[in-house]
Amino acid sequence: MRSGLFLLLFLTTIECFAQQKPVEGIVFDKESKERVASVEVHDITTGIYVYDNLKGVFTIKAADGDQLVFTRQDYKPDTLKVQDHEALAVYMAHVAIQLKLVTVHDSHLTPEKQLEATKADYTKIYGSLAYDDMLSVAPGAGAGLSIDALWNSLSRSGRNASRLREIIENDYEQNAIDYRFNRVFVGNITGLKDEKLTSFMVRFRPGFYTTQTMSDYEFITMIRSNLRRFLRNQRTYAPPPLLGK
Repeated sequence: MRSGLFLLLFLTTIECFAQQKPVEGIVFDKESKERVASVEVHDITTGIYVYDNLKGVFTIKAADGDQLVFTRQDYKPDTLKVQDHEALAVYMAHVAIQLKLVTVHDSHLTPEKQLEATKADYTKIYGSLAYDDMLSVAPGAGAGLSIDALWNSLSRSGRNASRLREIIENDYEQNAIDYRFNRVFVGNITGLKDEKLTSFMVRFRPGFYTTQTMSDYEFITMIRSNLRRFLRNQRTYAPPPLLGK
């Protein structure tokens, strides 16, 4: 009797594995229709799981009727049933609905317009007379820089127009970072306030290249990823103590 039951179980197991064949498919983002990598594909019928590759393509052995569950961080899980081993197209939706960009800025002037205003005040250090009659002051608010005090300081130390241009352009890059990575915007994304918000923004301040090249979705994702690191190991930022003379 026991031998018969064992044989039946053995034959059933062989039959189940014999029915398993490779099932292929591609995982897409439901909104952008771009391929999604690093997705876990779990056959909950057999317990087998695999991951798709960088092109969003996966292959898993499964039988007709098996339930495949697709999971990835920041996406809602999706479940599909294997039918006739046809290739699968999986469309995964983000956990949060991706809204159209509504950017909040602290300043009325963009960094580009601030730079244009500065160049308008000091056209000769950007033109063909940059090394001739270097200083030409035109009335106006400029870009919020203390240009007069800056020029006086440079003149006393024997600097030239080239050095002044470097400072102005560096100031533009910092303005560009502040324009996108500002307290209102970062506070809305992170929910942080006051000293914690200041600490987070100092520790995770992005570079100029990042602010210019990242898409809105990538930029927000980066902030949220840094927030998780921040919350795991909170440290209140404090400047180094001043040394007495």
